[in-house]
Amino acid sequence: MKSFDAIGRRKKAVARVRMLPGDGKFIVNKKPMLEFFKREILKMIIEQPLELTETLGKYDIYVNVKGGGLSGQAGAVRHGVSRALLKIDGEHRTKLKAAGMLTRDSRMVERKKYGQPGARKRFQFSKR
Repeated sequence: MKSFDAIGRRKKAVARVRMLPGDGKFIVNKKPMLEFFKREILKMIIEQPLELTETLGKYDIYVNVKGGGLSGQAGAVRHGVSRALLKIDGEHRTKLKAAGMLTRDSRMVERKKYGQPGARKRFQFSKR
């Protein structure tokens, strides 16, 4: 039984995805997906590439994700699943690329600057 491995990234999160032919099991960090990602919107984000390629329930997916927050981790898992689907069947490329799921979202948090309370925010200006 051949496995398909891929890595997905988003913000500071990195997801290692392994897909095997199976009955639709989805394990994230040794827990069922619904136990790890409790919010419904995160589950929807993760399942987007599977629904798009009509492969939902055809593969067992094992994910190891670390770094970042839950939203970034969900995005990383989606990216990893999309890349793994591409390895399984190259014909998925057009659908996944059109939906923007193969592109690594390069947006990162802007760093805090010295002499300021945040990245863009300034301390209140006092003329006198």
